[in-house]
Amino acid sequence: MKKILFSAITALMLFSCQNEQTESTDSSLNVASRRGCATQEVLEEQLKADPMLAIRMNEIEAFTQKSILTNRLVNGKIEIPVVVNVLYRTTAQNISTAQIQSQIDVLNKDFNALNSDYNNVPALFSGVKANVGITFVLDQVIRKSTTKTQWGTNNAMKKTAQGGLAPTSPTTKLNLWSCAIGGGILGYAQFPGGASSTDGVVIDYRYFGLSGAANAPFNLGRTGTHEVGHWMNLRHIWGDATCGSDLVSDTPTHNEENYGVPAYPHYSTCSGTPVEMTMNYMDYTDDNAMYMFSLGQKSRMAAIFVSGGARAAFGQ
Repeated sequence: MKKILFSAITALMLFSCQNEQTESTDSSLNVASRRGCATQEVLEEQLKADPMLAIRMNEIEAFTQKSILTNRLVNGKIEIPVVVNVLYRTTAQNISTAQIQSQIDVLNKDFNALNSDYNNVPALFSGVKANVGITFVLDQVIRKSTTKTQWGTNNAMKKTAQGGLAPTSPTTKLNLWSCAIGGGILGYAQFPGGASSTDGVVIDYRYFGLSGAANAPFNLGRTGTHEVGHWMNLRHIWGDATCGSDLVSDTPTHNEENYGVPAYPHYSTCSGTPVEMTMNYMDYTDDNAMYMFSLGQKSRMAAIFVSGGARAAFGQ
């Protein structure tokens, strides 16, 4: 069990020790062989640009922990409207409506324990596997042709002045962007507390949903599940540090990220030598190797939708 701890000091430490990241200049768009999520790196850049973000996130964290302790969580099921912004230079990048809908379908399965591999959760973790109970509905698809080869992770795809598409009603709709990110990044999300003008999730077009341009081993839509988890305030399961904390009490402490399809059981060398929850959506394993959220993660996600929560407008 990990000690749940988050403070403005922690966030400000992140703020102070990162190098500025700019848009990738790598012209290569090779298919990724290992999962690359830039959410934490983007957060660190946002903390550098906006020191008040650390304070806002600390307030969100305090509210989250209070909501979990008092069990003041959302009643009923939240349905989240999704706007998909497609930025394309080639025909392949202009992903089909069917491919877009397949991603929505995956989100609905994974967040409602309807995924076919849910029953593969080992007995050790069966008592904490969770049906999050949040659903998603495709609200709108917006398409825009571009000459841009790749977009990087500086949120250019979200800004009309830089050739992108601004988010639609970001306080009441989840915006997804499908585009060529580059740099080996599959996707990234913005945590609660960031600016509404850049809020949402970015997924490289090759790892969006189940069909069309999707490529194995990231062709089962789990990049979307992982990134939406971040958007709902989940951290990477290893806490982005050796034996770090993801601020969830029922996930074991991981040494670091796991890749590929780890053999079970995979033991951590952190205190207590726990078996790592490599099948959790917030690890870095292949799509076919991740298939569960925990009850602690469910509570953490639910807390942002209650009255006073960072995404309360979605729960109204």
